[in-house]
Amino acid sequence: MNKVSGDDLFLNRLFSYLQEELVIPIESIQPIRKNVYLLQTSNQPVVIKGFNELGKLQIQKAFTSSLRQEGFTQSYTFQNLEMEPPLYLDGTFYGCLEYIPQSSRNPFSYGTEEERKDGLSLLGEFHQTTRKLSRRYQTVLKEYNLMVKWRERAARFINNVSIIKFFVQQEILNEIMEWADFSLKGLELENAFLKANEQAILHGDLAHHNMIRGLNNQLYMIDFDLISIGNPVCDYLQYCNRILPNLDWSLDELFKYEQIRPYLDNRGFLYALLFPTDIFREWNRLIKDRQYTSTFQVRQVLDLTVRQFFSRQSFVEQVKLLLKG
Repeated sequence: MNKVSGDDLFLNRLFSYLQEELVIPIESIQPIRKNVYLLQTSNQPVVIKGFNELGKLQIQKAFTSSLRQEGFTQSYTFQNLEMEPPLYLDGTFYGCLEYIPQSSRNPFSYGTEEERKDGLSLLGEFHQTTRKLSRRYQTVLKEYNLMVKWRERAARFINNVSIIKFFVQQEILNEIMEWADFSLKGLELENAFLKANEQAILHGDLAHHNMIRGLNNQLYMIDFDLISIGNPVCDYLQYCNRILPNLDWSLDELFKYEQIRPYLDNRGFLYALLFPTDIFREWNRLIKDRQYTSTFQVRQVLDLTVRQFFSRQSFVEQVKLLLKG
């Protein structure tokens, strides 16, 4: 019997549409996150992902295929399951992705040193592969511009301070904005490190949920919506920002990671580590989505902003001492 998870009308319509358009019979559909669904079929599960532009779907298909052709097997490829591609419903194009079974006993996070090292190793393999692909995709992918992105993010945060100040005391907000100003001014002087002699395709979204642990304990990388052309150092900066909360913002702990250690001798990298991109990103997203009335959502962002503030303040001072040395 066909079963549809949830009572959402669109989910039922999508299920009916896919029943008619796919070459394999499907038994159920379950939302995973926005525009991503898990299909149970008579053979094996399939992931359906939606894109607002056909070009974005086509780039994703080509890129994941290129990764596999170059020997990077730690991801998915798109499956040709459509009778007449592309799948299209209500302004959204859909692609069929290979399903990667995940370990429920050992889900990936940045919570342990072993996991953080595994993630770095996978990121290094990804860049090693995408260096070979960067020229091929130069005409279809944007060049990553860290300075422009961070200036825009800081400007949006400043515009949102009138709301944020109801949740965070002004003294903390002032210091966070001082960190951003110090970081950007330093980067203006030391931005040569962002210009790579050998570019790669960057992942661009290294949240822990974009790496999954398979049943075979293999680590896989997923979600290439934000790929761009640039210096791999930009992905490593984001990786540091993602793991530092798990290191209690300890510079000494960061030095223990051999893939990151060489960058810590670079003044530009040190300035970039001080930019509070995560705080800006999460507050900007919270306010854009009008989630500031949600106690749960606000508590998560306050944890990042306030609970970690003094550890992060100490980290900033240590990095500034390195910059003076």
